[in-house]
Amino acid sequence: MSDHDADIHKADLGKDPARVSGMFDEVAAGYDRTNTVLSLGQDRLWRIATTRAVAPHAGQRILDLAAGTGASSVALAKSGAEVTAGDFSPGMIAEGRRRHGHVPNVTFVQADAMDLPFEDDSFDAVTISFGLRNVNDPKRALREMLRVTAPGGRLVVCEFSHPQNPAFEGVYRFYNDRILPVVAKTVSSNADAYDYLNESIRDWPDQVTLAGWVRDAGWTQVAHRDLTFGIVALHRGVKPHAGA
Repeated sequence: MSDHDADIHKADLGKDPARVSGMFDEVAAGYDRTNTVLSLGQDRLWRIATTRAVAPHAGQRILDLAAGTGASSVALAKSGAEVTAGDFSPGMIAEGRRRHGHVPNVTFVQADAMDLPFEDDSFDAVTISFGLRNVNDPKRALREMLRVTAPGGRLVVCEFSHPQNPAFEGVYRFYNDRILPVVAKTVSSNADAYDYLNESIRDWPDQVTLAGWVRDAGWTQVAHRDLTFGIVALHRGVKPHAGA
């Protein structure tokens, strides 16, 4: 592998789309298992909370962005909703189709969150979990999500955030800085990818700042709540009707 190829598989905070996509292509096969280990099993609880916040129902059209291997999309589709699982990484989409291509009501599509390949007002709800942080221009992505959502439709963003309790924040940072890199080298096919992910979590804005971004993008009824003491936050919004 050339030095250029190695660089492609290690993203940085510049979030070059080719590097981010290449990094996720490489970790696709073991991505879900690694996340469960590194989050101490909390990722499954976060997925349940996100599904409940979306509140899917039969006949609803849902766009699940940064869908990865499709675990969240499958959970949403159990309600009978029609789910489009979108991801920027071809490797993730291929792995998702391999695992869940047989699941009814789930369609895998390669999609760039900053330039979504969908018509205006195409979906009743749009959700993105642990992916907005990796987008080169997250504010533009939030506007694109608004564009493809039908009036009255909802947005749910599940993303890493910042614990508000100083003592817990210290413990969390110690785990991320000292423990997580060691574990990642053991269980991940690309430990450098998790170095980047750790850096991106530290660099990501807090709950209030992200809520402001959501509001500035045009969403209304913006709210958020913390999960696991603020390690993760669920952000919500509603697309206003014309003239509202």
